[in-house]
Amino acid sequence: MSDPAAIWTWRGHRIGWCRAGEANAPEAVVLIHGFGASSGHWRHTIPAIAQQAEVFALDLLGFGVSDKPRSRLADEPEEPGSVRYSLGLWADLVADFVAEQVNPRGQRRPVHLIGNSIGAVVALAAAQRLAVAGRPPAQVVLIDCAQRTLDEKRLAERPPLARALRPLLKSLVRRRWLVTTLFRQLARPGAIRTVLRQAYPSGGNVDDELVALLLRPTTDPGAPESFRGFINLFDDLLAPQLLADLTVPVRMLWGGDDPWEDPAEACRWADTYPCVRELRVLDGLGHCPHDEAPERVNPVLLAWIANAPAQ
Repeated sequence: MSDPAAIWTWRGHRIGWCRAGEANAPEAVVLIHGFGASSGHWRHTIPAIAQQAEVFALDLLGFGVSDKPRSRLADEPEEPGSVRYSLGLWADLVADFVAEQVNPRGQRRPVHLIGNSIGAVVALAAAQRLAVAGRPPAQVVLIDCAQRTLDEKRLAERPPLARALRPLLKSLVRRRWLVTTLFRQLARPGAIRTVLRQAYPSGGNVDDELVALLLRPTTDPGAPESFRGFINLFDDLLAPQLLADLTVPVRMLWGGDDPWEDPAEACRWADTYPCVRELRVLDGLGHCPHDEAPERVNPVLLAWIANAPAQ
């Protein structure tokens, strides 16, 4: 992989990214990680795709080696250097990255956006922005897309007790001392391994390298701030509202045993939205199948990249 520690400055913030494969290859792929991860989470995906296309992966603002500025919630006063973390902010980042780093100077080569979890929602929103700018991606691939069941727009689906406790929850997660305490409890090797055992039900590739790549960014001083921004996203973008408006082809890949994002919901999306061209559910895999079983996922991704229709 070339440029493993490249830095791009975006809106005054340092964004980490990497690139692999033949420079200016006929097609490009952009990989977008999920919450708490980084470009390193594509460790088994990048080498495979680099044989077929130029591949880019970036660390979203607040994660990996990228800057982690202070969070500002919707009703909080502006402070120098603070940001409102949101799916829209990260979508702007990805869309600008495509325009400035992937296809600079007006290049028109096909770009495939591939996102996991929250990164999949970001990929959809970035695709929407690129389409409006007249530069739609060739396709969007969603890997276990976040369904965001805690969003206010889905509150009616929650049990009565959860609805009643929502105001208290929203009040608590605003408090920096509480958020930082919770974050430090979660940002420990043992806690990370516990979460990974849930996310990777087969146990595949849950190794010291994975724990280290998830743990290291949590030691950065601003790491609790991006966590605070994320857990306060109670009213943000939902995948269905983006899918309803997209004409760009969308393909979905899902772990059949994902403990957090129900494959049945993905089936409903596939049956509802015309932009969804294909859904592949892989039995026995969890929330991050690209890392858990790359030998099963990479051939699917490579076939989808090779067969995507030109825009």
